[in-house]
Parts: sequence; C-alpha cells; structure tokens
Amino acid sequence: MSNIFTPRTGNSPKGSGPSLPTDFSFLRLPIIIIAAAVFFIYLAWPFKIIDQGDVGVKLRWGEAVGILQPGFHIVFPGMERVVILTTRTQKRTYEKVNSYSRDIQQGDNLITVNYRMDPAKAIDVYARYGESYAASIIDPVIYKRFKEIFGKYDAADIVNQREKLGQEVENNIRQNMPPGILIEGVQIENIDFSATYEEAIEAAATAEAFVRKARQELEQKKVDAEKVVVQAQADAQARVAAAKAEADAIRMKGEAEASAIQAKANALKENPILVSLTATEKWDGKLPTTFVPGSAVPFIQIPRAP
Repeated sequence: MSNIFTPRTGNSPKGSGPSLPTDFSFLRLPIIIIAAAVFFIYLAWPFKIIDQGDVGVKLRWGEAVGILQPGFHIVFPGMERVVILTTRTQKRTYEKVNSYSRDIQQGDNLITVNYRMDPAKAIDVYARYGESYAASIIDPVIYKRFKEIFGKYDAADIVNQREKLGQEVENNIRQNMPPGILIEGVQIENIDFSATYEEAIEAAATAEAFVRKARQELEQKKVDAEKVVVQAQADAQARVAAAKAEADAIRMKGEAEASAIQAKANALKENPILVSLTATEKWDGKLPTTFVPGSAVPFIQIPRAP
C-alpha cells in the first residue's frame, strides 16, 4: 500500500513546489461586475440638478411635459430626460451684413444683438425651434428686418441719422420676434460703404462746411450792417431830438422876451412917467456936453402954458 504523503514523481522539476494556475479570468470577473454596476447606476441615476440661470425642459418619451426651475429634481431613467436651456442674456454678432440703401449704395454692416429666452416660454421655444433656437429664428429675423429698414434710408441719411436708424431697426426686430425670445438690444457697431462713396461723402461734407461758413459770414455782415443802420437811425433821432429841443428853447425864449416887451410897452403906455423914472434911475449925474439942435435937456421938463 502506497503512502499518500509520498510525493508523486512526474515531469515536475525536482524540488519544485505546487504550481499556480495560468488562467486569471477569476480576477477579471469582479472588475467587470463593478464596471457594469457603475454603468447601470449611471443610467438609472434619477437625480437632476438645474443651475441658476438655466431651466430644464422635461421630456417624457420624447414629449415636453414640464419646465424644471433651478434646483434639485428627480427624473425617471429611461422614460424621462431633461434638456437644459439657458435664460441668461446672450450676444450674437453678425459681421458684414450686406445691405443696400434707398439710393443703391452698398454697405457692409457689423451688428450685435443681446437676447435671452423667457423661462415661462421654454417649452414653446424648444418645441418650435429646438435647442439651437437662435440660429433657427433669431438670425433670419435679424437679416431680413435690418435689410428692410436699411433700404428705407439714403446713404447720406444713414451717416447723419445713425442713431435713428439703430432705434428703428431695434424696434422692428423686437416686434417681429416670436413669443418667448426677448430682444434686449440691437447695436449697429459699424457701417462700411464703398471707398468711392465715402470719398464723395467727405467731399460733400467739406463743401457743405464751406457753404455754412459763407452763410455764417454773410449773416454776420447782415448783422453788422443792421447794427450800423440802427446806430445811424439812433444818431439821427438824437440829432432831431436835440434840434427840436433847441428850437423849442429858442421859441420859448422868444415868446418870453416878446411877452416881456409887450408887458413893458403896456406898462409904459399906462404910466408915461415911468419912462422918466427909469431914465433918472440910470442917469449918472452928468449933462451932455453937446446937444442936437431941437433936442431937450434930459430930465428937465418945462411945463407948457395953459
């Protein structure tokens, strides 16, 4: 009877211990199981977090059934999914929007538009235009409405009334945007006409400046001439007034003297002795040394015989 504890002889090297299996599949199995579990957990994860500034459109079997506001939400894996749409203000830039003015002048325009989505209309916007709603609806409206408004102005008016043009474009675009898309602002950043036309505008502006300057100089000359006329009229009126005043003074003086003479004459007529009295008051006491034949001696009156 053989000893079961007696090592068997075979091809194994002498003195070697028991051999290990060469197949390591038993080690791979746990890894595969763990990976599959993680994958299924990922697929079955029922939680959804919506960031502030975004909203989620919940789809159930592909149908939009609700709007998820920012925060924590539970969805049913496989049956429901969530499309994230931002409600933040976004900016789109349109370079070289080629348009023609009313007088057939070509212009390349740089336009920027600030817009956002109304959170309450998220389902309608997604249902009608999808996630890329800006390209689907905003871009066509911008191009169409800008070209229409641009074509209502002459090129010179576009240059001189750029603010008015921008306001009209913004109002028109806002009025023609579908519900749920809010236009916050439209800016015409730059307008490039052809080099020839810009040179013509510059030359016209220079000529207009010269005309305005000439008109201003003419107006100034008119004002200066009017000042001279007014001054001359004032001087003439002053001279007339002075002459009139002088004439009035002379007249009044003459009238006063005439009145005085008349008063004296009336007094002398009524009082003949007043003449002798006046002469006596003015006599210096000397008799004249010569007499004119037939003249009387002053102040000596010889009464006539009755």
